[in-house]
Amino acid sequence: MSDSEPETKTFILRTAGFDARFPNTNQTKHCWQNYVDYFKCIKARGEDYAPCKQFFRAYHSLCPNDYISHWDTQREEGNFPVNLES
Repeated sequence: MSDSEPETKTFILRTAGFDARFPNTNQTKHCWQNYVDYFKCIKARGEDYAPCKQFFRAYHSLCPNDYISHWDTQREEGNFPVNLES
């Protein structure tokens, strides 16, 4: 390499690994998936189908109430970004 060329370095970027001290970090993905799975389940099987309740409990334990109320409003208005039919 000549003196006039700038030196380049290669960096490898990685996300932080799982840390058991912080089990509640970034649970948004799981919260959202359980919310969607609950409504897909009751649409397919009905509200009395017991296994659907596991999704209900999961999203109520993971999701902040603000998220749930916002998603409920969007779902009721028909502006939900997921098709609950399949």
